[in-house]
Amino acid sequence: MGKVKSGRASASGFTLIELMIVLLVIGILTAVAYPSYVGSIVKGNRANAQAMLMDAAQRQQQFLLDNRAYASSLTDLGLSVPDEVSDFYVISVTASDGPPPSFTITAAPKAGGRQASDGSLSIDNVGTKTPSGKW
Repeated sequence: MGKVKSGRASASGFTLIELMIVLLVIGILTAVAYPSYVGSIVKGNRANAQAMLMDAAQRQQQFLLDNRAYASSLTDLGLSVPDEVSDFYVISVTASDGPPPSFTITAAPKAGGRQASDGSLSIDNVGTKTPSGKW
């Protein structure tokens, strides 16, 4: 004896309800993961700017030893702003002859860019990094 087939054909594939549930789960995962992803990108861009500021500050100290004054531009330090920093920040150098001589190097986020809400970063001649919560 063989198997008795029912009158209903066996359907293969997914039902509309199953597809809607899968889409709902994907939507929820995306809603949770995307802000975290964007936050990671912002932190990465900030880290690039911080590395640039630290390098510039180190070069400023060497420039002071060589010239008895701080440089007033990155060009004087032999630095150019890398693309991964210049795409998101504008770097500026402010030097004062003093006494005592001093400098401040600032990375200001470009208006309307991804980093705009992150705020400016700066470092000065005594190593003060602001804002302290971002460093």
